[in-house]
Amino acid sequence: MRNKHKDKGYKGAAQNISGISMRYILELGKSSSILIGKFSSLVLFICLFLVACNEKGYVQRPLPSLEAVNDMANQSFQLDANKIRQHLYRLAKADRDSLVADARTRRYYRDGGNLLWVDRFGTDTRADSLLVYLDAVENMGFSKRVFGVKQIERDLQRLRTLDVDTGIRDINRVAARLEYNLTKAFLRYTAGQHFGFTNPTQIFNRLDIREQDSVRTTYRGLFDVPVKRPPKDFYPTALRKIYNDSVAIFLRESQPQNALYAQLVKHFKGKSLSEVDRVRLLCNIERSRWRQDDYPQNHRKYVLVNVPSFHLDAIEGDSVLTMRMACGTLDTKTPLLNSHIMRMDVNPQWIIPRSIIKKEVIAHAGNTDYFDRHRYFILNRSTGRRVDPCSVSAGMLLTPDYFVVQEGGEGNSLGRIVFRFNNNFSIFIHDTSSKWAFERGNRGVSHGCIRVQKPFELAVFLLKDKDKSLIDKINYSMQADLSKRKDGEEPKPRVDYRRLVNSVKVNPNVPLFITYYTLYPDMAGRIQTYADVYGYDQVLYRYLRNFAI
Repeated sequence: MRNKHKDKGYKGAAQNISGISMRYILELGKSSSILIGKFSSLVLFICLFLVACNEKGYVQRPLPSLEAVNDMANQSFQLDANKIRQHLYRLAKADRDSLVADARTRRYYRDGGNLLWVDRFGTDTRADSLLVYLDAVENMGFSKRVFGVKQIERDLQRLRTLDVDTGIRDINRVAARLEYNLTKAFLRYTAGQHFGFTNPTQIFNRLDIREQDSVRTTYRGLFDVPVKRPPKDFYPTALRKIYNDSVAIFLRESQPQNALYAQLVKHFKGKSLSEVDRVRLLCNIERSRWRQDDYPQNHRKYVLVNVPSFHLDAIEGDSVLTMRMACGTLDTKTPLLNSHIMRMDVNPQWIIPRSIIKKEVIAHAGNTDYFDRHRYFILNRSTGRRVDPCSVSAGMLLTPDYFVVQEGGEGNSLGRIVFRFNNNFSIFIHDTSSKWAFERGNRGVSHGCIRVQKPFELAVFLLKDKDKSLIDKINYSMQADLSKRKDGEEPKPRVDYRRLVNSVKVNPNVPLFITYYTLYPDMAGRIQTYADVYGYDQVLYRYLRNFAI
C-alpha cells in the first residue's frame, strides 16, 4: 500500500472544502456514485469537528451551509477513475512531442498505467516538490513553457479549490490533464538533469564527414568522453519513485554531479543576459550535465586542455602550471576525450598518419630531395628495413605495407618530446618545431594533436618524484644535437650518451581531460569567456533552442 500524506493544516476555506471532498466524496476506482445522504451526514459531522478544533486554537473557518453541502455532492465534484483513464488515453494519443521522456509518458498511459499523482486524497506535496524545481529552470536558460508549468499550476489550483464545472474544467478532465502533465514534466526534467538534454556522442560524431560516396558516409570521431545515457530501467524506476512517494529524493539525485554546473547557475542567476550570452550559458550548462565516469574535481593532480581557451593547465592542488597550446584546425579538429598520460618519449620518431600522406607526401613520391629535406624515410612494414624512396611509388605509399617516418631530434614535427596517452585517434600532446604558432590568437593549426609551449616544464610536472638526475637527463636529451654531420659542416659537439634518455614512464598516470567550454572558471573561480572556435555552441543550440526562454 502507498503511504498517504497527512494533511498539515489548511490555508483557507476553499482548500478545506477541497480536502473534505477529495477525502470522502471522491473514491477513485469506484464507478458508482456515493449516496448524497451519506455524504451530507459525513460533511455535517466534519463541520462539527472543525468547530471543536477551532475552540482549541485552530484557524477559524466558515461553516458551510446546507445548500453548499448539497451542492458539493453534485456530479461536478465526483472523480471517476474510469473517466480519468479515458481522458489520459486521449491525451496520450494526441501528444506529438518527440523526446524519449514524452514517448515513455504516452506509452505508460496508453497501456493503462496506474494513476501516480492523483488519488482519493487529491494531490499531495509531491506535485509541490516538482514545481519547486520547475520554477527554477529559468536560472539555467530554460523556459517553464517546456515543462508545462503554467498549466500544471492552473490545474493544481482548480483541483485543490474545486474550481471545476464542465467542459475543459470538468473535474475528471482536469485531474487527467494534471496527472499527464506532471508525469511528462517529471520524466523530462529528471532524465535531462541526470544525463543531459542532448546526446553528445551522437551529435559530434556525426558532424564532420571524413569520406562519402554513393554507398556510405563515414565521419570523423570528435567526441570520445564516456558519458552515461539512461539505462533501460531508468524510466520505470522514475515512475516507481512517483508512486512510492520518493519524488523529492529522486529530484535531488538527478541534479548534475559536475561542480561546474552549480558554478554556472550561481554565477548567472538573476543577471540580465544578451542573446549571445544566453545561448553561451545554455550550451555550457548543458555540457556540465553530461554525466561522466570521471571529473577533474575528483583529482588533486591532473592536466586540463580546454580547446576554446588555447591553453593547457597542469594542476596540482592549489598550484597551476599554465601554458599556451595549439590544437587542430577547423577541418582537423582536436577530439574531446578523457584519458591518462602514461609515458613521455624524448626525441621521438613520427610515423606520419595516412591522412597526411594522402594530402602532402604522396605528391612527392620518388623525390629523394623532398624526403631528405624533411628527414623522412620509408619503412617496409614486413621486414622492418628502410626502403629507398626512389623505389616506392605513390600507390605503394597508400598501402599498409609501408610507413613514412620522420627522424627524431631537432626539426621533428613532434618536437623533442611527446606525451602519450591512450586514445582512439592517434593524437598526442607534444613539443613542436613550429614555435611561431604560439604567437597567434587563434592557434588552431595542427592535424589534431596538441602542441605545448612549455614541454620541459610539463615533463617535470608529470614526475611524481622530482629526481634531479632524471630531470637533468630529460633537459639534456631535449637539447642535444643528434643529427648526423653533413659534408662541409663544422664538427658538432660530442653527445654524452650516458645523459640521454629515450622514454620515461609517468607513474602514477596523470589524468587528462580534453574539454570544450566557452565558459569556464579560472583558478580564482572567476568565469572566463572564450570564443566558440569550432562552432560547437551553435551545434548544441540547434538541439536546445526549443527549451530556451
